[in-house]
Amino acid sequence: MTNAGCPLCEPQDVLCENALAYARPDDNAMSAGHTLVIPRRHVAGFFDMSDDERIAVMDLLATARTIVEARHHPDGYNIGVNVGRAAGQNRMHVHVHLIPRYSGDLPDPKGGVRRILEGKSR
Repeated sequence: MTNAGCPLCEPQDVLCENALAYARPDDNAMSAGHTLVIPRRHVAGFFDMSDDERIAVMDLLATARTIVEARHHPDGYNIGVNVGRAAGQNRMHVHVHLIPRYSGDLPDPKGGVRRILEGKSR
């Protein structure tokens, strides 16, 4: 099921895919190789996906990582999902971010995803 007007319901620039999901470059990339993994069915949140959709998304996350690794040779990754507007989700079609990280892209990357809330990292 798709939702008219949803930019993630229409696969474009597909990097890899399976029956229930696809991966594509993020059009607002934070780093070289930043990729989104998206279920084909229009579903708002990560926890709203079916078990099969979650498995398909996770399988593609691994496949996308292999492709990104070969093309960009990052030094690490962040994987993230924003669930709900309070968490920063602005496209209400779930998508998983695979964000390649490179040595020196931040002076001190300590804390990783824990740095989302300013002043709360340890």
